[in-house]
Amino acid sequence: MTDSSHAPSPWRFSVAPMMGWTDRHCRYFHRLLTRHTLLYTEMVTTGALIHGNAAQHLHFNEEEHPVALQLGGSEPADLAQCAKLGEERGYDEINLNCGCPSERVLRGAFGACLMGEPKLVADGVKAMVDVVDIPVTVKHRIGIDRVESYDFVRDFVGTVADAGCRVFIVHARNAWLKGLSPKENREIPPLRYELAYQLKRDFPALTIVVNGGITTHEQIAGHLEQIDGVMIGREAYHNPWLLTEWDARFYGAPAEGPMMTREAVELAMVDYMERAAAEDGAPWYSIASHMLGLRHGLHGARKWRQVWSDHRLKPLPAREVWAMAQNHVNTNKESAFAEV
Repeated sequence: MTDSSHAPSPWRFSVAPMMGWTDRHCRYFHRLLTRHTLLYTEMVTTGALIHGNAAQHLHFNEEEHPVALQLGGSEPADLAQCAKLGEERGYDEINLNCGCPSERVLRGAFGACLMGEPKLVADGVKAMVDVVDIPVTVKHRIGIDRVESYDFVRDFVGTVADAGCRVFIVHARNAWLKGLSPKENREIPPLRYELAYQLKRDFPALTIVVNGGITTHEQIAGHLEQIDGVMIGREAYHNPWLLTEWDARFYGAPAEGPMMTREAVELAMVDYMERAAAEDGAPWYSIASHMLGLRHGLHGARKWRQVWSDHRLKPLPAREVWAMAQNHVNTNKESAFAEV
């Protein structure tokens, strides 16, 4: 969908916001693998920012750009206040969560339940658009519970677009607010990408990004023939080396070069662990947990992961743990060479 004569859309490729996963340490790791992919924070509720430690919740590394702040909330005034805080902190985008299916979002009046109140979402979007100069976007589902009519998501997008939202990230699966756990809702009901494609046909001036169940470059390329962008979630987390191909494949940017290796990325993360510990006392093991997929699919990956996730090693400096992990990598390389 991107005109080759122009720069690719900022939303052509992104890593999804994932609670418990895409914190600033995870995003720093992902940024080592791709320069151009848009990264999203975990969802931060407006209540946490207004009544909690906003500086802590909004803290991120400057290397993470481009990076978007995802908000959870429904009160327009609160959303406007928090969007302004995000812009002042330096985020490149504010995203409103209208897709989380957890039961607690019902109590907090945010997430997928908001799809049933498009006028309220529109009011929130307008309040944010009025106070910030960065893009305000919405991530949503194609329906809630057993409402499967295309008209439902079409009318939602149309109402919110009229309030000033120009970018919609479509998780192409219904959110079930009752009867399924959030984990089950990642597989049930079936994905319906065709509804995202239809949104693009009906709203050609909007940027439409598809999300949900996408795991291969072939799938990505197929989606990009129909819509403007693709957002990857769990696959990016569990198999992060995929990210190293995205700049060249989907942004037309030069690859990082032959010197980019898993070993170099791992060592850069050790440097970061030491920096984070010095800056704010972040323990290395809370950072290492995000890079356990770095050697996904390689011989010896299991033993390598066991070193980085061994709770008995927590008192040791990160560089010593790295040396132990490298011993397993080098041993397996020698073993593979001997077998040849």
